[in-house]
Amino acid sequence: RIGRGSGVGRVLASRDRFAAFRQRRVIIKSRIVRLDGPKGLNPARAHLRYIQRDGVTRDGEPGRLYSAEADRADGRAFLDRQSGDRHQFRFIVSAEDGADYEDLKPLARRLMAQMEQDLGTKLDWVAVDHFNTGHPHSHIIVRGKDERGKDLIIAREYLTQGMRERAAELVSLDLGPRTDVEIADRLRAETGQERLTSIDRRLIREMDEGGIVAAVDRDPFQQSLRAGRLQTLGRLGLAQELGGGRWRLEPGFDETLNRMGERGDIIRTMQRAFTAHGIERPGLDAAIADPATMRPIVGRVVERGLSDELNDRHYLIVDAVDGRVHYVDIGRGEATEALPTGAVVRITPKRIEARAVDRTVAGVAPGKGGRYSIDPHLRPGPSATENFAETHVRRLEAMRKLTGGVEREADGSWTIAADHVVRTAAFEAERARSAPVIVETLSTFPLDRQAGHDGATWLDRELVAATPEPLRETGFGTEVVAAKALRQRWLIDQGLADEEQGRVVYRANLLTRLRQRELNRVASALSDELGLRYVETRSGDRVEGVYRRPVDLASGRYALIEKSREFTLVPWR
Repeated sequence: RIGRGSGVGRVLASRDRFAAFRQRRVIIKSRIVRLDGPKGLNPARAHLRYIQRDGVTRDGEPGRLYSAEADRADGRAFLDRQSGDRHQFRFIVSAEDGADYEDLKPLARRLMAQMEQDLGTKLDWVAVDHFNTGHPHSHIIVRGKDERGKDLIIAREYLTQGMRERAAELVSLDLGPRTDVEIADRLRAETGQERLTSIDRRLIREMDEGGIVAAVDRDPFQQSLRAGRLQTLGRLGLAQELGGGRWRLEPGFDETLNRMGERGDIIRTMQRAFTAHGIERPGLDAAIADPATMRPIVGRVVERGLSDELNDRHYLIVDAVDGRVHYVDIGRGEATEALPTGAVVRITPKRIEARAVDRTVAGVAPGKGGRYSIDPHLRPGPSATENFAETHVRRLEAMRKLTGGVEREADGSWTIAADHVVRTAAFEAERARSAPVIVETLSTFPLDRQAGHDGATWLDRELVAATPEPLRETGFGTEVVAAKALRQRWLIDQGLADEEQGRVVYRANLLTRLRQRELNRVASALSDELGLRYVETRSGDRVEGVYRRPVDLASGRYALIEKSREFTLVPWR
């Protein structure tokens, strides 16, 4: 009620409902982000980098930051002005007919100018336009201060409805209102859709306490829409005809339709991904992974994409060895490293439970009056238990930053709550929201490169494994079966395996031999490139030098460490 724009928001929200049919539709997603936490401006800095990333323009170039006055805004100066601010606003503005705009900047600037009038203050903002999805849209960041330097508070009604109505007004002014034919066509299409529609929302408003609605309407066109929609809901098991033109809607039918709509969107996303990458999969057996119930998934990455730009949530589409295609929400983008298309991965749900380290802390703290110290771990010998102690400290520090419940004292000890183990489970649940699954890269090499590659591949590990991944001979599973047969023939030709009485027998230490062959070959090429001598390191050796870059081999990733006259390759950790 005390926020700016509350009156305007209420007026705009109370307009004639049927005006929405004629007005152009605009979706606005809004988020308020706190900046006064322990990480300060880090979230704002990361978001600014994110919206200016490569590939978001029509030409595939990095996003270009602009403001009310300039086509090239200074992002660093914008961040500097926010030093000490309590919060910032983030908006995604997406017009349904955004593709009809050659340039979205004028629309964004007019919208922000209208907001300044509605809120009664100048706004400090920057924006980036994105054309990397089916619906062009603008990311707008607004500083959380008004023109007097006070905290900017915007009323809920304006954020949820007022801003959207203003944007729709501008788009309708630019492109003209919807014609009667456009409105009628859209409403007819809604009668058969398996998602929540405007017809359903009208039915919800008119149903009685028992969920009963009438199928009749004075308007013949509305009558046909209502009758057609109720027939569709009946077919879906979400409504029951009672006779006499009366229907009973199932409790929670709107939530069911929302879930069905989301599933339909996901399946269409999966189908588009396969088409875009030239993969044929007739009769797509699609599955949407649920971390609470899913089993580990092994397969190749078809596509990685954004499911929610505002909250930076990503997804993977994985063509798995079980013959199904899985859609997996992998959470925030920073939680999972970049994966090339075709990479073979294993995805497992994140366990939401206390760890052994948490129970160790809880066991030590009660005897110390609610205090935990690493001293007991170091008494037998610092060199033997230093890493063990550091594990506990890192865990406590992570909890302190994310959820609290522990406090670090000046002497290096920690104050621990009595219900520490319960709190750690809540801590894991909070972490799982941003990263619900663990994505393990089994091979960055696509399957077709592995069959004849001179190195230790994922196929080799599967061939010699005591319990290889079970394969269903359909989809990607069929391709893996064929690739294994080709790999076996290659190993036999290389003298690394023999065929005896209908079965293939592999040489001892097959994986070690293949790994060493590839390592020697790559090291020789790098030696020529760098003009340095390659020195092999063995397990337990201490390595010092300058880290230069990662080197991806079939057997895994290595770090290139350079010294003055030589270099080495160290297995990645």
